[in-house]
Amino acid sequence: MTALATTISPEERGALMRRATYASVAVAGLLIVAKTGAWAITDSVSVLSSLLDSLLDAAASIVNLIAVRHALAPADAEHRFGHGKAEALAGLAQAAFIGGSALLLLSEAIHRLWTPVPVERGEVGIAVMALSMALTFALVRYQMYVVARTGSLAVGADRLHYASDFLLNGAVIVSLLASMAFRIDVLDPLAGLAIGGYILWGAAKIGRDALDHLMDRELPEDTRAKIVAIARANPLILDVHDLRTRAVGPNISVQMHLEIDGNLTLNQAHAAADAVEEAVMAAFPGSDVIVHMDPAGIVETRRDAH
Repeated sequence: MTALATTISPEERGALMRRATYASVAVAGLLIVAKTGAWAITDSVSVLSSLLDSLLDAAASIVNLIAVRHALAPADAEHRFGHGKAEALAGLAQAAFIGGSALLLLSEAIHRLWTPVPVERGEVGIAVMALSMALTFALVRYQMYVVARTGSLAVGADRLHYASDFLLNGAVIVSLLASMAFRIDVLDPLAGLAIGGYILWGAAKIGRDALDHLMDRELPEDTRAKIVAIARANPLILDVHDLRTRAVGPNISVQMHLEIDGNLTLNQAHAAADAVEEAVMAAFPGSDVIVHMDPAGIVETRRDAH
């Protein structure tokens, strides 16, 4: 699952996520225009593969933009836990878009293996792919920064397929250079096959991450350990068990049982619970934390080792 940020306010997180979606849509639009011209001139299947991928990128990025705007909407009377899972739904949509583009590319590449077509004006395709690599590299670097600060699943999925695009464009350049130098027409569709397989693998990875989110998979063990350490740092907390966590869009939800001295007053127990909740929310801004207080030593059914 996407790593979770811990030192950023919900307002700043939202602003970063929105800017990342605007940037990806803008870059995808520029690349579609450039690659359409390059494909019309070169008739290269590897350039076509890159164009198809950019078309699907644009569609996925628009879905992402809409999903992120929805995910950042505050909880309301009908959605008490917020709208964060819209990000995971966008991730599934991206996986479908990217997987579809990979299958189209594989189909075209197989067809060109049987009926090879010489690449024309390969230098035009190389120039456009070099421009694409430069724009994509800048976008991926910005997305990496946003994911590191926000832990956004949707932006992380976007970053993954644009990183794939960077490699794809590099492979297209190699294919065009080889086709121009050696005049071996099958090199172009072979590159398309390799790129299509890689894109399909990336789509599967995005889909798995989105399903993990929708199925409320536990957060990474280091995040869980940090939450337990925060709770145990309170001198009134003797132990922690039944810790349950999940991601809710860019935020997290935490539930746990805290063990305390059974002789404490209700006011003391309540104050300890509030202190732990506030400490966890300070470490994970925007998180939703619910704790249950248990007298130490009470035997009960426990769902996990904590």
